[in-house]
Amino acid sequence: MTATASAQRSRSPLFRRDFALIWTAGLVSDTGDWLLMIALPLFALSVTGSALGASTVFLVELVPMLLVGSFLGVLVDRWDHRRTIVVVALLQGVLLLPLLAASADRMGIVYAVAAVEAVLGAIINPARQAMIPRLVGRDQLARGNALVAVSDNLARLVGSPLGGLSFALWGLPGVVIADAVSYLVTALLVSFVRPNRPADAAAGTDDPAAHDGEPAAAAERRILREWMDGLALIARSATLRTIALLSALGGVAQGLFLVLFLVYVTQNLGAGDTGAGIIRGVQAIGGVLGGLVAGLLARRFGPRSMIGGGYLLFGLLSLLTWNLAPFTTALWVYAGLFIAMGIPGVTTATGEITLVQTAVPPKALGRVIAAITTVDGAAQAVGLLVGGLLADSGDIVPILDVQASLYLLCGVIGIIALRDRSRLP
Repeated sequence: MTATASAQRSRSPLFRRDFALIWTAGLVSDTGDWLLMIALPLFALSVTGSALGASTVFLVELVPMLLVGSFLGVLVDRWDHRRTIVVVALLQGVLLLPLLAASADRMGIVYAVAAVEAVLGAIINPARQAMIPRLVGRDQLARGNALVAVSDNLARLVGSPLGGLSFALWGLPGVVIADAVSYLVTALLVSFVRPNRPADAAAGTDDPAAHDGEPAAAAERRILREWMDGLALIARSATLRTIALLSALGGVAQGLFLVLFLVYVTQNLGAGDTGAGIIRGVQAIGGVLGGLVAGLLARRFGPRSMIGGGYLLFGLLSLLTWNLAPFTTALWVYAGLFIAMGIPGVTTATGEITLVQTAVPPKALGRVIAAITTVDGAAQAVGLLVGGLLADSGDIVPILDVQASLYLLCGVIGIIALRDRSRLP
């Protein structure tokens, strides 16, 4: 091993020009997304005077992704990833503009734009994740994914309060313009990225251009076949089956949390909406720290250890949090616990996406990522439904203990089922 090779491995992927561009573009785009994610429900609540209007925004963002998300992954695999991100980002910016005409009697515009943006997001996110292996070396893949997690959480940390502040100062039009500009900047940054071509594309084994001009019916059959091939790839691979199972169990747990967390904070801790917002917001601090820690762990441990250990620690911290109220309801204690939970949460996610990127051929990466994301979204919907049905059943701590136990189960499954798979061919 030469000193030069060792130095290249020790340097952060952010020193790679193309990775730095895609990382910065993601930070800008995601910050703009958080502005809108905060502002749209606030706008719906303010003009309709009903929580149902706000919850409908979340619903119309979720349903399209569940219906077409995995199919969109096939298109991601057929298209050039860089060009896809550029074009979709520009479309997202342009298609936000109808929100400038939104009002109490034009709420259909809000719901339509939210649905369209969710569909476009289901294209751009797998494309970005599929591009990462082409921007960093295999030995730095986990560190690159950890840095992407840092970007995601920085965007949440900055974008969430800015979304509320911007809406208060300038209303929905100001937020729309800011988000549209963020998409324009994203497209500009990504246009300068020059990723390496994957080996199978260089060999000509999966060139989408070769299918130009094929009849529409043949193209539809081919897309359907490629979609089924992606599902079959998950079914054949023990690693991918395990990741899909973990996504399902973790998704149910996350859905339960989204509903029951607010009940726990208000009823068990005696805190109001402000307290709930503070506790949820500081988790992004843990996410940033988690991205940095995951980058360090990736040098010493394989993805299997990051996944199993991350889930176990997350579950233990969750159990501690839900059963601490009889001893203290001090808000700062729970804020600290949620910061701490952000660290294993990001570590686990980094390990999972690294295993997927390593186990799946580049030509099928988009559809596999989209399929697993769809599984997670569907599981969250189940958790949301169950949590909504149980929220008024009385003491919710036993339900939250089940939620935490799901994460512990994920940790056990990760350690057992992914053993000896930390280095995949």
